[in-house]
Amino acid sequence: MQPELAIQPSDPEKAESSRGSMSKTVEAEPQLTQEQPPKPTFPEGGLQGWLTLAGATLVQYCTFGYTNAFGVYQDFYVREYLTNYTPADIGWIGGAQIFLIFSSGIVTGRAFDRGYFHHLMIAGAVLHAVALFMLSLTHENKYYQVLLAHGIGLGLSCGLCYIPSLTIVSHYFQKQRPLAMGIVTAGSALGAVLHPIMLNNLFNGPLGFHNGVRVSAALNVFLLVVANLIMRTRLPPKAASKLPIGDFARDPPYVVAVFAGILVFCGLFFPVFYLQLDAIKHGIDRTFAFYSLAILNGASIFGRTIPSIFAPQLGVFNLLIFFTVGTGIVTLCMAAIKDIAGTTLFAIFIGFFSGASISLSAPMLGVLSRDISELGARIGVDFFFCGILGLFATPISGSLLTTEYHWLNAILFAGITMIAAGGFFSITRWWIVKRRGTQIV
Repeated sequence: MQPELAIQPSDPEKAESSRGSMSKTVEAEPQLTQEQPPKPTFPEGGLQGWLTLAGATLVQYCTFGYTNAFGVYQDFYVREYLTNYTPADIGWIGGAQIFLIFSSGIVTGRAFDRGYFHHLMIAGAVLHAVALFMLSLTHENKYYQVLLAHGIGLGLSCGLCYIPSLTIVSHYFQKQRPLAMGIVTAGSALGAVLHPIMLNNLFNGPLGFHNGVRVSAALNVFLLVVANLIMRTRLPPKAASKLPIGDFARDPPYVVAVFAGILVFCGLFFPVFYLQLDAIKHGIDRTFAFYSLAILNGASIFGRTIPSIFAPQLGVFNLLIFFTVGTGIVTLCMAAIKDIAGTTLFAIFIGFFSGASISLSAPMLGVLSRDISELGARIGVDFFFCGILGLFATPISGSLLTTEYHWLNAILFAGITMIAAGGFFSITRWWIVKRRGTQIV
């Protein structure tokens, strides 16, 4: 009995200690729960959501939509304004634009994630005005002036706005994100329809090249101001951290998707930049040739929106692969263009297929993202490497074309690289199917 009596005084202390530790554990659990940030919710629209989408669409109209009208400039530079230079030389102007628009994403995507959306939009609008008005002051056959204003200045201004305006709709849409992004990218297609018509009429009308550039600059800057006034961010910015390139590099599906995107940039812009010149060189009526780009980009509006509607049911990757390979096949058909009917059919099909391929690229990166807060960074890193190839793709096409216009060489290069890109997207899809256990990806 004595041992039991000796133990009894210590039992209440142990019990009290046990109860104290249990209460501390119970008190600590809510604190751990509170430290975990709640998952963001998405209104799937709302007044501000639709206003932001409309503003982002206007930004795309004025930036990448204007870049897609480079075919008008390419034709004008080759035949009239920079006649002392080869198509390959002039291709560097378009290549510099593409490089800066997409490669600047490694900075702008990260800045967007950290809450600098409006800073980027305002800086882009100001530089857009400066670049175009400087282009209007250039002189004939002064290549360096055109390269600095059009290639570098305008490319950088569009690059500051491109990825932030594409990504901002992710603050308001989740289930309908592919459609929302498709609508935004349709803004660039609409710009690529209207800008060529306007520029062709301005350059070849009483105003001429320099005043025509000024008119287009004034319109773009006005629309960019309107867009800035109606767009708003919604989600809190991501905390400062190192750019997780190392984490992305250890994600094999993402690495393969980036490589596929690089191949896409080798061939995607050749039809857009050279269709008008191709039509004129094949003896097609010049007035109709001026509208060939408008037809192409008009079809692109439908390509950027209709497939996006079905993406949740059919899978983003499934559609992206189909339309990327289809773009390559249609590009190869460019070699058969000889008349107005062929040009029209080609413009419609290449516009629809390439438009779908472009609009599904960002949602595809959304599928690969583990968290919405890293979407801007993932798009930025992907577009950085793609943009590097964009710098060389147009000059390569111009070199393959030569001053004697060997169209088949450039067409084969563009078409085959697009088909190869579809193959690498298929490899990424295989990984995602294994990860998710479903064919709808």
